[in-house]
Amino acid sequence: MTETLVTVGLGERSYLIRISPGLLSRIGADLRERKICNRFAIISDERVAVLYGERLLQSLADVSISAELITFPAGEAAKNMQTIADLSSELARRGFDRRDGLIALGGGVTGDITGFLASIYMRGIPFVQVPTSLLAQVDSSVGGKTGVDIPEGKNLVGTFYQPKAVYIDIDVLQTLPVEELQGGLAEVIKYGVIYDADFFSWLKDNRDPVLDLHLETIISLIARCCEIKAEVVEQDEREGGIRRILNFGHTIGHAVEAASDFSIIHGKAVAIGMCAAAELAVKTGCLSREDADAIRSLIEQYNLPVTIPEYDLDVLKKYLLADKKTVAGQVFYVLPEAIGRVKVTDQVRVEDVDAVLRNC
Repeated sequence: MTETLVTVGLGERSYLIRISPGLLSRIGADLRERKICNRFAIISDERVAVLYGERLLQSLADVSISAELITFPAGEAAKNMQTIADLSSELARRGFDRRDGLIALGGGVTGDITGFLASIYMRGIPFVQVPTSLLAQVDSSVGGKTGVDIPEGKNLVGTFYQPKAVYIDIDVLQTLPVEELQGGLAEVIKYGVIYDADFFSWLKDNRDPVLDLHLETIISLIARCCEIKAEVVEQDEREGGIRRILNFGHTIGHAVEAASDFSIIHGKAVAIGMCAAAELAVKTGCLSREDADAIRSLIEQYNLPVTIPEYDLDVLKKYLLADKKTVAGQVFYVLPEAIGRVKVTDQVRVEDVDAVLRNC
């Protein structure tokens, strides 16, 4: 089947996103043609490694590319500096050097860990992304943001480091747990709110084929999300301006995620955060009640949560202040002005935030 290609245009750091079913078996041939490295360490969590590790190893072996599979425990709890240290030591023990590269095989946690590891091991080695979750395919595998969590907050330690290529195999979504699929759809909805009102409407009209993972529908969905992400990153690679709109729903979402001790997965926390941001936008007078209700309705249509659990207000606010987008104690929010358009602002009254955190 013909691949769908999306280019991330960043000059000498540009790369292709390849989207196709059955792509895992063809990655080796493409890497051989592109001559990125002759040896790779495939970094994967223990769950995904069982599903796809051998298939990717075989794809590389078929074209005489040397590769080894290195795993770490699955879950957000492993996204920390100790995992980076452990993986670095394992690479060193196996003799990996600056001529070699990494392959991130997995979801967003694996991509963030592998990208960060690649950016600092031997002061930087190449890596490629092979995302296996919908969330990673439409968002975290593209754009070069890497990082790990520390006790004080999520993604507070990281780098900007672009992959050499992104390979999106649609077939892997068939083994994705329903909850993970739902989490990815939150990031999909985000793109419609922040950038493309027509895509927002398309998501309303195509709910059933999306949830059924209809092949052509899913390819169109992923390609459009990647196109939007690429357009934004091309304008602002290091998140100094417009790229901050990609954080819609994440400021409050990250606080909810952390307050839950990560029992609420990232995508579902973002869904809650988007509803909260829409309510905050109504309170500040920049969004109509009608559009806020439309955002909430679409999120509900995709079986995602829309309300903040009853966490302690002070705990939520502690995590808001620890958000990596906070500057000099001022929390920045991405607020919708209409479906398809948002703004980034720190001009939000504390009492409005408190009201949303209590009642959303």
